[in-house]
Amino acid sequence: MKKTVMSIIIAGLSLTLSAQPNGVKDVIASTTTNQKGDKILTMEETILGYSLSPSNKSYKWRPSTSLLTFIESKSMMSLEAGKTKPQQIISLEELNQISNLNLKLFPSYTWLSKNAISITSGGNYYNINIADKSLVYKFKIPSKASNFTSSTADKFAYTKDNNLYYCNNQGEEFAVTNDTDKNFVSGQAVSRSEFGISGGIFWSNNGTTLAYYRKDESKVSNFPLLNINSREGELVNIKYPMAGMKSEYVQLGVYNLATGKNIFLKVDDFGREQYLTNITWSPNNDFIYVQVLNRDQKNMRLNKYNATTGKFVKTILEESHPQYVEPLDGLIFLGSDTSKFIYRTDNRDGYRNLYLCDDNGIIKRLTNTSADVKYIGQDKKSIYYTSAEISPIETHLFKQDLKSGKKTQLTTTAAWHSVMLSPKADYFVDNFSNITTPRIIELTSTKETPTSKVLYTAPNPVKDYKYGETYLGSIKSADGKHDNYYRLTTPIDFDATKKYPTIIYVYGGPHSQLVKNSWLASQGRWEMYMAQRGYVVYVQDNRGTTNRGADFEKAIHGQCGQNEMEDQMEGVKMLQSLSFVDTNRIGVHGWSYGGFMTISLMTNYPEVFKVGVSGGPVIDWKWYEAMYGERYMDSPTRNSEGYTKTSLISKAKDLEGRLLICQGAIDDVVLWQHSLSFIRSCVVEGKQVDYFPYPMAKHNVLGKDRIHLMDKVSLYFEDFLK
Repeated sequence: MKKTVMSIIIAGLSLTLSAQPNGVKDVIASTTTNQKGDKILTMEETILGYSLSPSNKSYKWRPSTSLLTFIESKSMMSLEAGKTKPQQIISLEELNQISNLNLKLFPSYTWLSKNAISITSGGNYYNINIADKSLVYKFKIPSKASNFTSSTADKFAYTKDNNLYYCNNQGEEFAVTNDTDKNFVSGQAVSRSEFGISGGIFWSNNGTTLAYYRKDESKVSNFPLLNINSREGELVNIKYPMAGMKSEYVQLGVYNLATGKNIFLKVDDFGREQYLTNITWSPNNDFIYVQVLNRDQKNMRLNKYNATTGKFVKTILEESHPQYVEPLDGLIFLGSDTSKFIYRTDNRDGYRNLYLCDDNGIIKRLTNTSADVKYIGQDKKSIYYTSAEISPIETHLFKQDLKSGKKTQLTTTAAWHSVMLSPKADYFVDNFSNITTPRIIELTSTKETPTSKVLYTAPNPVKDYKYGETYLGSIKSADGKHDNYYRLTTPIDFDATKKYPTIIYVYGGPHSQLVKNSWLASQGRWEMYMAQRGYVVYVQDNRGTTNRGADFEKAIHGQCGQNEMEDQMEGVKMLQSLSFVDTNRIGVHGWSYGGFMTISLMTNYPEVFKVGVSGGPVIDWKWYEAMYGERYMDSPTRNSEGYTKTSLISKAKDLEGRLLICQGAIDDVVLWQHSLSFIRSCVVEGKQVDYFPYPMAKHNVLGKDRIHLMDKVSLYFEDFLK
């Protein structure tokens, strides 16, 4: 990167190494100075104050070009990489004239091709040619359509209720499935959206064929949710496959638009309750690749199927692990040689790395690093990926030659980088922040000596607020093998000679990373809200969380909560050693897995935690969904000891501190059965506990309900910890 004036400014905004404050261990960096303002956060600002997050600017690459597009002054603008002056592509006035709309702001748009964009407005879909500024077509999106997806051939698939449909660009509708039995659901995500599943519709590359999930839930148990909005109330049943119980039967259908016929892939590797994930079409549209995982989640096969007949062709490779295999990614075919593809797994070398494969299996390992990586893009000679190899709390972009393996680091600022590679892979947009930098967006070349242009610098969104100091650091895990990262926020007007109540905010579960070298170390505003009211607030990632490799993540297998608690207690020991922490006033708060951790900590270490607030907690893993629960806990029959050990039902007798439990009363993720069962156990054991359900709220209590929720959480600490 050239030492331009702007790069010098960026360097000035980069991390400032800090002295360790009053005994806090292994500080990497801090915010160094409090904000200049004097405003104090309100709860409304804490929950809904989106303007208090660093402002962003949306950039998109125009297909097949090195042109970057963005909205400015009610116009779509284009900036050619390497140039300095943007050009107007189309104005809002022109867009309104073309579409016969009266929009006040330029709408969100999607590039369909080099010269075509799509927008939606008023329930209509518009295809607009921006080269000759004309309306290609418009049609009304069918009523009650969900999961709307488009192909490259101007066809659109969507679901209505439990069936799958498609329409053409004139809005003519055709049924793909016609199941009257609601137990059969097509075109929607399956397996509770685990294993990287985010949808249920998969268009072929040429848009002539449609693959889709079809699940049979007839053997899955119902769980009743109470709707209190009707005059007499009513029970609404949901399908919920609990650990160890019957689950759904998933098939992959393939529908040919020309013939109107359906076939189903002949997948029969592991019986009725196997999982099908990471559906990938071959480049020539003749074959479909599926990763097939057994119910135990210990064995996976990458299979190839004929897309016309549904017949099994071959198994490309297999994965197995005594704890679990977790496939998360589809295949990425090489543009320079479509007989080869990139495959990502953490099961071969302990980290999620990239491997080059063909239909005969793995050819070679591409990324050779002891860190988790993520594929970003490719050109004819190189692949591009981001990884945690510099630091688990940072992510950086790398370029690697496919033949020689030579690697070049393309981002250098110590920060959390989110990148968007251009279609030609000659430039990338780098959107990054670190603990002291709200946001910088740069346009950078992918040359070995990259050049950069700053596109946007976000102002400090909280400059008018009085903030406490935030420290980013690490401590050793309980087994001494890992560095666990934390952030610690001290109260405003901090006085090291005083003693402060301390709150530990915890999640601690899989697929999470709360601590990053991003703006304010990824701090949530509620943490600063409490710091402004005189609390020390501490957040730490532990074993079981993501981005640290398989051993780190899988350390929790079979005994959820145990190693996580041990790691969190290492953080507590550090806090107890600090002169300004009142060891008699330590509280804990978390939601979902964090709610489980909150009650686990309070009942296993009652002498430490005076107050806790648990939200939507898992109480016993046998009541949680099979896909997630069996991955981390195995089945209740094979791991009865682990289920008994981690269940909180038997821990109610050990509760000593003040505990508040909150939950959405129609929670369809962590069922109401969990928290109510714990309350019942507390009654039996004669333990007082406070409880607050949120009627008609689901797992994540949102909107104004959330303002009420977090106000209640805060007041509980004010009443019993302060």
